[in-house]
Order: sequence, then structure tokens, then C-alpha cells
Amino acid sequence: MSVPSTADALQSLRAYPAFMRYWCARLASSFAFQVLSVAVGWQVYDITRDPLDLGLIGLAQFVPSVLLALPAGHVADQFPRRKIVLVTQSCQWLALLILVMGSWQGFLNEGLILTLVFVIGAFKAFEFPALKSMVPSLVPESLLPRALALDASGMQMASIAGPALGGLLYIGGPVLTYGLSALLYLTSLSVLLKLQYHYVPAVRQPMTLNTLFAGVSFIRARPVILGVISLDLFAVLLGGATALLPVFARDILHTGPWGLGLLRAAPAVGALIMSFWLARYTLQRRVGMTMFGAVAGFGVATLVFALSTNLWLSLVALAALGAFDMVSMVIRGALVQLETPDAMRGRVTAVNSIFINTSNQLGEFESGILAAMVGAVSATVIGGVGTLVVVAAWMVMFPQVRDRQRLKE
Repeated sequence: MSVPSTADALQSLRAYPAFMRYWCARLASSFAFQVLSVAVGWQVYDITRDPLDLGLIGLAQFVPSVLLALPAGHVADQFPRRKIVLVTQSCQWLALLILVMGSWQGFLNEGLILTLVFVIGAFKAFEFPALKSMVPSLVPESLLPRALALDASGMQMASIAGPALGGLLYIGGPVLTYGLSALLYLTSLSVLLKLQYHYVPAVRQPMTLNTLFAGVSFIRARPVILGVISLDLFAVLLGGATALLPVFARDILHTGPWGLGLLRAAPAVGALIMSFWLARYTLQRRVGMTMFGAVAGFGVATLVFALSTNLWLSLVALAALGAFDMVSMVIRGALVQLETPDAMRGRVTAVNSIFINTSNQLGEFESGILAAMVGAVSATVIGGVGTLVVVAAWMVMFPQVRDRQRLKE
């Protein structure tokens, strides 16, 4: 069976140039971040040879994401969202320049790398809710699921090319790798400068506990949204193995930076293929059980990867993991966006980022600590089993998710 193309999605969405500019900017910035991730992970592990330090990279991103998420959501609902994204990406670009200079001049060490990762994470915390909240205003509601799938396919295309090219370029040194990442951030900024998007809050509200936690209250009052984002939180927290890929690449699969790039890209390959299908065929029924099945598949794929000692089998397992994760991500994203009013999207997206996006970094920290205690293979097996346990528990705890038939009801 041939893989469906995104031609139908592109044809319908090309009529909305603002969304296409948004998509191109996301493609460039996502590409840049994936290149950066390969360089940082390999450089730190090359310096220390300690898997715990790979967990610290995740922690350095997780802490600012959690501490700043609610203020960032409030800012995204109170100020021009496009300007927020321009400022935050500019600051990330400056941090990348320091990584370039530090690697070139030889003064870059583990502490400075972690500090700069923390700074980038802080600005990303403000960028994320502003950027994601823009999408529903760029396309009609009927095209939103397709736009989210195409948006995800752009990120996955960047994730495929970014780690592979990043690992290949790292053979020539971190300066070259960080330099490419910085150039891509500049590309994203130039595209965003031409994006026509205007958001003016109806009423400017001061930052209070009530406004900060409005997104939390909104989600708690809706069991379907709470169920899907908490399911993904615990699945990624337990089942994520990406932080340990340098260990698997060097010590278990016996490959180098290029092999690490392939391993980092493999989940994106699976996710990209699945996003092509989702961009063409919108999920029509039994979306709740589809999400549970996808998260269970994520756990099984994690177990296969953990037990594999063959590079090609590991790549297939990671590709399957990425495909299952894409199904979960599109269902979750469509449910959250379709059921949230525009004036609340920044704060709801910020809470969602705590549940979902930062779970990647916290999962990396958890994986690093567990790997230091019991080894990388055992840590990943425990995560895969834990994911399956969470799926079974959530099917009982959230019948509203289990019984959900359509994205829009």
C-alpha cells in the first residue's frame, strides 16, 4: 500500500498564505532545534561519558518550562503573539551564537552548555503558547485537524533531516553543527517578519492567581481534555528513551555520531509517514479508543527498542514508536484547540505544555537517573512496561476518553 501524500492538505491550505508562512517558520526552527539537540547530547556525553549528565540536559529544559509556563500562557493571551515569538526566537539565536563561539574558542564546558540549554528552554517556554495559539486563527475550523497534521508533518520532516545532518556535521566539530542551527533560526525569523497575524485581547487583564490558573481550571472542568493530556504525559514520562540514545548508539549498537543521528531521526520517520496519512484522512470515529491503542503501541515499540542489539531493528522500533506518538499528538491537539476559545488558548496551551511538552524533558531526566542505577536497557524496559500499565489504568479512570467517538461533538 502506498503512503498517502500531503498534496490534498497542501492544496486546501495553500489558500491561506499566513498559515503557510507559519508552517515554513516552524519547519526552520524545528530543524534548528533538532540539529542543536544532537550536538548538545553528543558533546556533553563526549566530555563526561556519564549518562546522568544526559538526564541533566533534560532537566535544564524542564525546569524553566515548568516555572514559566503559566506566566507565558498569560502573556500569550495579553500581548501580540507574533511579537512574542520574534523576541523569544531572537534570544535563542543569541544563545546559539555563544555555543558557536565557545566551541570555536575552546571555553565551552559542561556547566556552560547546561546553562545555555536552560536559557534556551526559558525562552522556548514563552515561545510555545504564543506560537501554538496562532494556528486556529490562520485557518477555518473545518481545516484545523488537517492543519495540525500538516504542522506536525513539518516538525517531523525537520526531525528527520535535522538529527541526521546534525550527526553528520558533528564529525566536522560542534562549531559547524551549532552554526547551522543558528542560520536556521535566522531563516525562521525572516519568515515570521512577513507573517500577517493580529491578535488583540478584548480586555487586558492583570496577572493574578486567577488569570494564571485559568487554564488549569478550564482543563479540570473538561474530563476529555484532562484525560488525553495526562495520558500522554505519563506515557512519554515513562516510555521516552530518546535521552539514552547516545548510550545505545555508542555502547550497545556500537555506532558513532552518524548512527546517533539516524536513531534520533527514526521516530520522526514513522511520525512523518503517519502525519501524511492523518493530513489526508481526518479521524472520523472512535478517536478515544484510537488514542488508547496508539499509546499502547508506543509502549510496545519502546520494549522492542530496549531489547534490540541490532541497529536496523532498533530503527524500525523507533519508527513505529514515532508513528504511534503522532496519532496521539494529533488527537490531543485537535481536541484541545477545538474546545478552547481564542482568548484562553495561550493559557490552556501553556498548561498543556506542562503536561505534554515538558514531560519529554522530565522523562529524559528520569531515564538518565534510572539508567545510572540499573543500566540503559533495564531503564527503557521499565518505561515500556509502565506505559502499558498507564494505558490500562486510564481506560478505567477516564471513560469519557474511551467512549469519545469524534474530534468535534
